[in-house]
Amino acid sequence: ERRSTWCCLAWTLLVATMNLLVFLMNLLLMFVIFTIVLLPTIVVVYFGFQCHSQVLHSAAHYCKSFLDDNSSSALIILGFVIMSPLIVVAMAIYCSLARRLRLFLCFQPYSRAVYKGVKWCWYEEGGLCSCARGWNMQVKAWV
Repeated sequence: ERRSTWCCLAWTLLVATMNLLVFLMNLLLMFVIFTIVLLPTIVVVYFGFQCHSQVLHSAAHYCKSFLDDNSSSALIILGFVIMSPLIVVAMAIYCSLARRLRLFLCFQPYSRAVYKGVKWCWYEEGGLCSCARGWNMQVKAWV
């Protein structure tokens, strides 16, 4: 049975808010994983730019003692070269974690707002975000 117009609007707002919160949780998790995995690249590129004479030319002790322009350029190049594989590693970690935690199943369809009597996925299965009935953990994408 369909809901009334105002009730449907209120439920749509609730479902949209829940989906937005799930999206923000996923975004925060992705940000944390990418920051941790890309930290070596960030540090190497930062020190390369900080100690190069034509960019920032810091007066720090390590810039005067250890890093000249050639070594600063090498650090910048090294940082950008190791960035690509680390992005792939970070994305693989995020995807495996999201799949293991079933984060994408937390999104609720908008039919929950339109029709009465439709139960929430997480309520039906007895746990938060475990919406898939008979979800097979052994299914591979390439099979």
